[in-house]
Amino acid sequence: MTAKRAAIDHVTVGVSDLGASRAFYERALGPLGLGETNTSAALPNEVEFGANGEWAFAISTDYPAGSPVHVAFGAESVEQVHAFHEAALAAGATEHGAPGLRPEYSEHYYGAFVLDPDGHNIEAVTRV
Repeated sequence: MTAKRAAIDHVTVGVSDLGASRAFYERALGPLGLGETNTSAALPNEVEFGANGEWAFAISTDYPAGSPVHVAFGAESVEQVHAFHEAALAAGATEHGAPGLRPEYSEHYYGAFVLDPDGHNIEAVTRV
């Protein structure tokens, strides 16, 4: 398989409790290599997640936590998908789709889904 190119620069999701959501995402995104966090005085109600100075995902109480969104994080392997799923559940996520092939999306699509503390559908996906 060829390497997948990211099509999104960054995403910010509204949350109701910044502290609880930060703790959840630190644990859930760590296995995907996005465990570093960044905060700034310019955006005091936001926490950014990423690695190596790249902050692709953020949570913020400046946006209402109204309608759930779906965010799919790229994983480099099936093992990372499983590690994400396990870490997210341990951090308090609700099961929303155990790790496995999703032939309805494509024959190579392998993903796992959880619901975060605000009901957002969070996924880790790789191609096998």
